Amino acid sequence: MNVVLKEYSQRELAAQPIGAWTGVACRLVVGALREQLAVEGLTQPHWWTLNHVAGKPGRWTRAALTERLAEWDDLGIDFDGVFDDLADRGWLTEDAQGMTLTEAGEAGRIRAAERNAHGRIHEGVDTADFVTTVNVLRRMVANLGGDGDLPA
Repeated sequence: MNVVLKEYSQRELAAQPIGAWTGVACRLVVGALREQLAVEGLTQPHWWTLNHVAGKPGRWTRAALTERLAEWDDLGIDFDGVFDDLADRGWLTEDAQGMTLTEAGEAGRIRAAERNAHGRIHEGVDTADFVTTVNVLRRMVANLGGDGDLPA
């Protein structure tokens, strides 16, 4: 699906409201991601949990991961409910050190990753342009007092 965009002058583009464009982009990107996660019976907080735990097995306790993920929560998520759901599915185990994905959990994480809209979102976008876009947004976030660092 190669979409052709109308061309505009640099002056016209520079005058665009960044909040409006980032808002539209956010709604569409998050909507596409949530739609694909739902195929696996997952929500975005499930996805965040699976990726954080996969990235640092045994490092995340419930309290530490809840604190970390709360930064992105715009829905009033019950993170204990998310963790319990993943454990009930047999996708996540916990001990005193923290949470670890099971083989089933890693397989589910991989299936969900393969479904995500990443390819569709990046279609026609050069890697260098994507990197520039991320860096511009990081700078804008930092300029407004936010954390411009990449998520840990």
